[in-house]
Amino acid sequence: MKSSGTPRPFSRSRNCVAFAFALLAGSFLLPSLGHAAEIRAAAPPPLSLIGNGDFESDRNADQWPDGWPRPKSGGSWLEEAGNHFLRLTSSQPGETVLLYHTVPVPPGVAALELSFRMRVSNLKPGRQPWFDARILLDFKDATGTKLPGGPSAPNTRKNTDGWVTRSAKFLVPAGAHTLDFMPALFQVESGTFDLDDVTLVPTDPAPLREAAKIKAALDAEKQGRQAAANQAKSAATLQASGSLISNGNFEADKKSVGWPDGWGRLKSGGSWELENGNHFLRLTATEPGKTVMLYRQIDLPADTQALELSWRQRVSNLKPGKEAWFDARIMLEFKDAAGRKLKGNPPAPYTRGNTDGWVTRSTKFLIPEGAVALEFMPSLFQVERGTWDLDDIVLKPADKAELLAAAATAAETRRLANVPPEAPQPAKWPQELHVTGRQVLNRDGQLVWLQGVNVVSLEFLPQGDHVLKSILVAVDDWKSNLIRLPVKEEYWFGRAGGQKDGGTAYRQLVTDAITLAANRGAYVLLDLHRFRAPKQEHADFWKDAATKFQNHPAVLFDLFNEPHGTSWAVWRDGGFVAEKQKPADEDAFQTPADQAKAAHGFQSIGMQALVNAVRATGARNLVVAGGLDWAYDLSGVATGFELTDKTGNGIIYATHIYPWKRGWQEKVLIVADRHPILVGEVGADVKKMSFIPAAAQEDPYTWVPDMLGFIQKHKLHWTGFSFHPAATPVMITDWDYTPTPFWGAFAKEALAGKQFELKKMR
Repeated sequence: MKSSGTPRPFSRSRNCVAFAFALLAGSFLLPSLGHAAEIRAAAPPPLSLIGNGDFESDRNADQWPDGWPRPKSGGSWLEEAGNHFLRLTSSQPGETVLLYHTVPVPPGVAALELSFRMRVSNLKPGRQPWFDARILLDFKDATGTKLPGGPSAPNTRKNTDGWVTRSAKFLVPAGAHTLDFMPALFQVESGTFDLDDVTLVPTDPAPLREAAKIKAALDAEKQGRQAAANQAKSAATLQASGSLISNGNFEADKKSVGWPDGWGRLKSGGSWELENGNHFLRLTATEPGKTVMLYRQIDLPADTQALELSWRQRVSNLKPGKEAWFDARIMLEFKDAAGRKLKGNPPAPYTRGNTDGWVTRSTKFLIPEGAVALEFMPSLFQVERGTWDLDDIVLKPADKAELLAAAATAAETRRLANVPPEAPQPAKWPQELHVTGRQVLNRDGQLVWLQGVNVVSLEFLPQGDHVLKSILVAVDDWKSNLIRLPVKEEYWFGRAGGQKDGGTAYRQLVTDAITLAANRGAYVLLDLHRFRAPKQEHADFWKDAATKFQNHPAVLFDLFNEPHGTSWAVWRDGGFVAEKQKPADEDAFQTPADQAKAAHGFQSIGMQALVNAVRATGARNLVVAGGLDWAYDLSGVATGFELTDKTGNGIIYATHIYPWKRGWQEKVLIVADRHPILVGEVGADVKKMSFIPAAAQEDPYTWVPDMLGFIQKHKLHWTGFSFHPAATPVMITDWDYTPTPFWGAFAKEALAGKQFELKKMR
């Protein structure tokens, strides 16, 4: 029995006193025994690594045992019959009451023995098997990183008959620096957990290692037998149905339970639907930020090295969450025979937009070494809302060689696309430009004809896509002297999901792109790639960007990508822009969030305010201003709505011309005698645009030569759209930069100096 009253100076006072008396007795007896007798003192028990484990010492009289941190809640230091102990009490169902104590692990300690007394009463465990009274034990290295291979948590799900003693021995993983000792009432409904006489001492690792070795061998044998049985079963499933996923069409419900056979029910948000005689599974997210997930583990046949997954899906009402991965996605994770997750999982197929009805998707991926099962987890992952319908899911073996070849090709593409940033070389930069009348001149008064391409992706990917390599090819191989570089203010300021650096990396990539072009004597047109009408947030962007690139001789500013849907007065001076009543062209390639935001009415600041924002920074850089009708129509500039630039190098007016635009004379050339004109976007594609009637889209093989002839005849500045194989109209077929025959080939010839004849105006 431990004494009560004044705290004692040592936590193990009784042991220390006994040991001291033993030493003292030995010292008095030794002289009387002489030198003939050999005296061997008994080795003292090892000292516990946990100080004050009997909870008796309280030197500072703060009513809490020395060396022990206080729990956030539910902890008390009590005394019974002269004995102190620690109590954890859970009074709120589902709440964890935890004591966190970090214990240093001395170098060379390979195994430990933990012993303690406990008393558990009024315990009502939670709904999961691990929601109970337990002592969590986590080893960490010197950096505080949790190490694998930690011991199992001593636990109980029942009350004890008074005080009981428990102990556990376990190995210390290599690199362990500390042990987190965490007694807890872990998400229980209720309970009291009393703890006393806690000791943690080094012990012999040899028996533990031998036992672990034997257990591992037995476990491996058992797991191997189970894996072999599962592999045989999955092979039979594949043989019978052509897929490793049984009932992937969700039709079978043999027991008539109202749920498809072989598929586990979702915790929430899942329903089995019937439509025109066809069954499918539906995931519905109605609570913002809550994940709705379907889970199924699929066993893999022996010697399967690659897989192909295909499915049909229909996505509606989807509003992704704030992070880039908060969307509709199929998470795929491989496991070995022991149930451990493996590295080398494939990227999750995902979508952040709605689909036009049912669509078919597929993906192929390699299986990592040692994998025997695949966790298949379609999820509406922390979205704001959305409905995801799934059907006809098929998983079958694929050709490994094909995937390895594709991976090698992709790796080589990445290698070739890797263009290191360059240090600025101002001596090679082009001269600053200015406008005189309808001409663009350099500092020496020489006429400059700006021609090039749009290097896109920074308007839809914060990390960009082959940006530097594309600029290099566009300037060196395609002979561009102007790169139009679309950007997004959300990415610039680091406000998009997944950006954790406040936009630093994004702004640096833009800077690197400008430097790369400037070092080769080319100009960069920084395009704020927004639609409809400018807002204050766009002026804020230009204040920052213009300050950063103030008077950089190679940088021009395209103030606002494509204005539309306003009067010319609002275009120039600002005013209220009414709520959008019908879909617009940009809806085809904007995110749902951007579409929703753009649909609401708002107060526009006007294009003149963007000019003013740039000039207020002291930047003289040439600015570009697109007209109305998605930057096609410049007629208002000719009828009194010109912009004013009193302190800068002037304004170029921009038009965007595509095969469905008519009235080149009335909408474009009407201002050509007074102002320089940039055809900022131009191009055609054999694949028709979905948002324009097909009959209005002329064949690119007749339209493109005439358009290039029109540009050359009137010496219009131009940047073809787009120098990306997936952003239509495409100028290149792939990342080897092969020109598309219907557009890119003509544009490359024009950039190299070939003259085209204008046969017909539109």
